[in-house]
Amino acid sequence: MLNAVLLDLDNTLVLYDELKFFERYFEKLCHFFSDIFPPDEFTERVIKATMALGQNNGEMSNSRFFINFFAKGLKESQLNLWRRFIAFYENEYHKIDVDVTVPSGLHEVMRWMQHVRLKLVLASNPIYPPIALEKRLAWAGLDSSCFDLITHIENMSYVKPRPAYYRQICEKINESPAVCLMIGNDPVNDMMAARAGLKTYLTTDAGKIDYSSLMKDSDSPTHPLEISTPDYRGSFAEVILVIQKYRQ
Repeated sequence: MLNAVLLDLDNTLVLYDELKFFERYFEKLCHFFSDIFPPDEFTERVIKATMALGQNNGEMSNSRFFINFFAKGLKESQLNLWRRFIAFYENEYHKIDVDVTVPSGLHEVMRWMQHVRLKLVLASNPIYPPIALEKRLAWAGLDSSCFDLITHIENMSYVKPRPAYYRQICEKINESPAVCLMIGNDPVNDMMAARAGLKTYLTTDAGKIDYSSLMKDSDSPTHPLEISTPDYRGSFAEVILVIQKYRQ
């Protein structure tokens, strides 16, 4: 039995050079905050606060945890700083230059999964607000209406690759992990869903990507960078063959 499919976004539903994108992202983000922070200090604060999300124990949202950590020692109020981040995503994020493609059969597979009434979750690492995810979905010609749940920084209190992130999703959609499939291209962040009891499918459309510079803090005891062997592996289009096994 399979009732729900969780889908990673970056280099799963939309294919692009993440490292180049993040260079441009930080350039624009630093400029947006340049009246408050020198670029180096600001970049360091953002990276450290994002990495610290791996320490969130579920008692508060990721957004609250992030801004608490980011604003340590600052006179500027947390509310004003958070509003500034949201303003960036509303007004500047879409201006970042990015060259994207989509995996073969993306829209056909998405329509088919909706047709067979699977619950669909956009399981992108919840370190961004909803508006950022909506704009990245648009790169792939998708929108939020495709999904029963979109995980983001405001509605989740764990991040990848913690198994608790996947368990929290299952709780939100009221499904057992055993009837859920996680689809993603990252052998660490996405395939860790197996530790929460989900089936896993590693996509190959993006090829092998070095995520070492995007990893969570390797010194964090809650984030052992272990690789879980996926249950299945193949192109995004081939996932239909796997799902059909459980839907017959």
